[in-house]
Amino acid sequence: MGELCRSTIFFSDQHLCYADILPPSQVRGRIEVAVLNFLKALSSNSPSISDLSLISRNSSNSRVSRGLLTGDSWIFLSHSFCTRSLTRENSSKSFIRVWKVMEMCYQILVQEKRVTQRELYYKLLCDSPDYFTSQLQVNRTIQDLVALLRCSRYSLGIMASSRGAIAGRLLLQEPNKEVVDCSTCGSSGYAISGDLELLEKLAMETDARYIIVVEKHAIFQRLAEDRVFNQIPCILITAKGFPDIATRFLLHRMCRTFPNLPVLGLVDWNPAGLAILCTFKFGSIGMGLEAYRYACNVKWLGLRKDDIDQLVPEESLVPLKPRDLQIAKSLMSSEILQLQRRGGSNGSEWSKGRY
Repeated sequence: MGELCRSTIFFSDQHLCYADILPPSQVRGRIEVAVLNFLKALSSNSPSISDLSLISRNSSNSRVSRGLLTGDSWIFLSHSFCTRSLTRENSSKSFIRVWKVMEMCYQILVQEKRVTQRELYYKLLCDSPDYFTSQLQVNRTIQDLVALLRCSRYSLGIMASSRGAIAGRLLLQEPNKEVVDCSTCGSSGYAISGDLELLEKLAMETDARYIIVVEKHAIFQRLAEDRVFNQIPCILITAKGFPDIATRFLLHRMCRTFPNLPVLGLVDWNPAGLAILCTFKFGSIGMGLEAYRYACNVKWLGLRKDDIDQLVPEESLVPLKPRDLQIAKSLMSSEILQLQRRGGSNGSEWSKGRY
């Protein structure tokens, strides 16, 4: 504890900005140091309420890291801070929310329990209804706490809510459980657990030649029902839309366990499909402190602009909605995609407002 107190609670002397995976005792220690520093400032000769300095989670503070021996790239956050202050009207509630979530996480860790983000929202809604009125507020505050304490959300006792599934040529075995053959799990596949510790302990075997990430659940079900993995020896995995943490973690785990298997992403030819592909491949800025733990070298499998020009009649194209255009503009201005462009289609055709 003394060593922690001699440093700041924000660990600003560290140059590498990432979230540690820590045991509960160390996370509790970091929270206790945060409280002690806050009380120390409050009880000093010149009492003050100290601001909370967080690693900034925005595009100007994000960078792209590339592996030297692999083709992997992922988002990381550099050494730039933002603050949550009680004395500023635009951030006072955010300041209080961080302390409320920190208190709740401390209680969870003491009790040696885990909760999902949804469960945490209901707990906070009952405990502090004036400060938490939506799930989004809770999710953002969790990210604030990760950026403050520099530990992963799983280390805080927050478990991923998984909606993902997996099928195909993969044998899985949880500790002290029977082996599960994912090729016999039917069209629904094997449900991916939200317990990242359990996913890390899974024993896995495969004779597949590919891992295929499928955006749409309906497409995943059709491919699993048709047992496409018998014709194309593969593992199918889906997050049923935008990727959740547990599905990304399991995909990353498979990439580490089977490093020679190419990972192919089957997504829609639209801005949302490419955004999903990029999240699997690079991670996200919002979770930039943990992106390296989930990113995979996914290759794009599916239609391109030239395919659509040849196969789809003009009258069958549908206009992009405002949300689609917003995603497209964000993607086209992304530093990541600018670095990844190597000729060919780059998404500029979306500027025509149709797909």
